Amino acid sequence: MYAEFFHLKEPPFSITPDPRFLYMSERHREAFAHLLYGVENQGGFVLLTGEVGTGKTTVCRCLLEQLPPGTEVALILNPRVSAHELLASICDELRISYPRETTSVKVLVDALNSFLLAAHAQQRTVALVIDEAQNLTPEVLEQVRLLTNLETPTHKLLQIIMLGQPELLEILSQPGLRQLAQRITARYHLGPLSREETAAYVRHRLAVAGTQQQLFPARVLAGLHILSGGTPRVINALCDRALLGAYAQGKPVVEGRILQQAAREVLGRPARPRRARPAFLAAGTAAAVLALAVAGWRLQAVPDLAARLVDPAPDLAAVATTLTSPPAVASPEEAPGTGQSAAGAAEVPPAESTDLAWTGDETAALGLDQAFAALFSLWGLDYDPKGPAPCRQAEALGLACLVRQGRLSDLAQLDRPAVLWLIGDDGAPLFTTLAVLDGEEARVSFGGAWQALPSQDLLRRWSGSYTVLWQPPPDYQDSIRPGHQGTDVAWLDRRLAQLFQRPPRSGQIQTYDEELAAQVRRFQEQQGLVADGIAGVQTIIRLEGALSGQGPFLRPRRE
Repeated sequence: MYAEFFHLKEPPFSITPDPRFLYMSERHREAFAHLLYGVENQGGFVLLTGEVGTGKTTVCRCLLEQLPPGTEVALILNPRVSAHELLASICDELRISYPRETTSVKVLVDALNSFLLAAHAQQRTVALVIDEAQNLTPEVLEQVRLLTNLETPTHKLLQIIMLGQPELLEILSQPGLRQLAQRITARYHLGPLSREETAAYVRHRLAVAGTQQQLFPARVLAGLHILSGGTPRVINALCDRALLGAYAQGKPVVEGRILQQAAREVLGRPARPRRARPAFLAAGTAAAVLALAVAGWRLQAVPDLAARLVDPAPDLAAVATTLTSPPAVASPEEAPGTGQSAAGAAEVPPAESTDLAWTGDETAALGLDQAFAALFSLWGLDYDPKGPAPCRQAEALGLACLVRQGRLSDLAQLDRPAVLWLIGDDGAPLFTTLAVLDGEEARVSFGGAWQALPSQDLLRRWSGSYTVLWQPPPDYQDSIRPGHQGTDVAWLDRRLAQLFQRPPRSGQIQTYDEELAAQVRRFQEQQGLVADGIAGVQTIIRLEGALSGQGPFLRPRRE
């Protein structure tokens, strides 16, 4: 619809995995090299993982177009099959004859093995590519392992490539699949694009579509990277909708407001009519993004900023030029949570009435320290802007940083003050500390000043990312699960004993057994959490709040 208006030969941001549009970032080149290694060098078994939309399938399609001569491929796109169905699909892909009425796995394996031996004798390579491999059942994965046994004394007869989402790594880490995991000769995890790569990606796709025009100004590209998290599929969806919006408004380029509207439509955030409102926020762009990253993001999601989590306070001017991949935006819900206030928490100062602008200010470098100073103060703690990185300071005080994507209902479940990442009118990131969420009103801190505003105004700008401080158990590494042993399990038992008024079991190191899991599920049900029997961060935060009654709490307590 907009192609002619922008002088494009074809739509540049289709979400289909067209290899012509593949932008080979350094990560994609490495992923491609791993796949090619698996085929050319008879590597046996190659694993490529990555989040949804990072380009795994597109890289695979590119590989299929550049296979060495004499290579045959069985491509499995729907792995939700039984072991028998998988083998039949492989035989069908390779045009191997077998009795159609057979239900025998052995018959199919024998037919496949004969084909592979003949191909090897003719110096042909045969590869099996399984996409969306996280959907394979353990039974089918075991059959895949058995296929790696098809070999001569010197060569593997079948080269196997599996592509899947990160949960595939968790599946393969299970003890029952360790034999399969040991067969993997090359692994690669495809991460999101960096800020610079996001801009280059957009320019590349526009060039392939037939234009060298800069339809997305640099500031808009920065906002696009923030909104998309550097995920190519989300970039495509946002850019396509933004170009349509610019076309509809007769604009020659995509403006920040147009990108915002595209994000509301694509990411599920409702587009509400703008009403007269107090504008606010002059937090620094660099500080805003860094502060959100500094708070945690499961560090591997933002490798460049992860180091700054634990390093001394960075040079914010330098940080402004090196911002990298924040997480993909989740869809905040329309209505905020309600509830109760802080018993024993630091009191939130009175709100001021101030007009501010919904735009970023790249010259303001104090946003990071001000935001963390506000968050620390709610815990009754002092924050040193000249001290170590914020999370180092939190760790020294017995706290931890947690950053997640979600909705206001998720924040209500955690019931702790949060740092929110907002998006300004110009697409720049903005930052605030949310202290109280009470029905239709939110109490927030901007630039060191506390203000009250309608929660809907805040929600309209929220990217879905939030940061909280929390108090982890001793020796806490990850979710406490059935089968675990250690002091964290003993801590969990003591807390539940206190909550349910029973004597704690003896011993400092205990096993997380079914009895303890049942009590965790009971507590989770009482709190309206998912009753899975796993003591994750959300369960631990709610457990601590229920026992101590100490704030800070996000929702006001009422008599």
